[in-house]
Amino acid sequence: MNTTQQATILIVPGLRDHVEDHWQTHLECKLSSVRKVVSVPPLETDKLSCAARVAAVQQAIEAIEGPLIVVAHSAGVIMMVHWAQKHTRKLEGVLLAAPPDFESPLPAGYPTPDALQANGWLPVPRHALPFRSIVAASTNDPLATLDRVTQMASDWGSELVNVGAVGHINPASGFGEWPLAEQLIRSLES
Repeated sequence: MNTTQQATILIVPGLRDHVEDHWQTHLECKLSSVRKVVSVPPLETDKLSCAARVAAVQQAIEAIEGPLIVVAHSAGVIMMVHWAQKHTRKLEGVLLAAPPDFESPLPAGYPTPDALQANGWLPVPRHALPFRSIVAASTNDPLATLDRVTQMASDWGSELVNVGAVGHINPASGFGEWPLAEQLIRSLES
């Protein structure tokens, strides 16, 4: 990394966007030089469109000069792997926390495989990512088995960090603050 300039941290939330007590929201308040991908039209009217989400990621990335680390959660992880198939911006690294298994049926309240297919999320790219990446995986995530996340991490060429039985690493699972995220981000800076 360029040691003369601190990396900007770009937060890429999942489908639920801003969640008040989410660890990503806490990072926004705590760390310096943080930006977030925000929902702007067409996301307000076409919220499930993968292409619109990836375009919003690209718009946010284009607005950042200098070193960049991306911190993605849940569907934000899938946005980043789709983004990597189309764009070539150099990234210092990416933290991919709790990737969902969109290729398997999700619990009630989440999009169906047919809806995900119709909105461009499937197939989930499985090519090696062109930047350093860490996948943080829970052993009891209701949106993906550890075996499926381990396979995704391997396919992406990502370092896998098993964070234990912590659910989907979101407020419903008890996160709030997640100090390990800061450690993983620091490891991407070195």
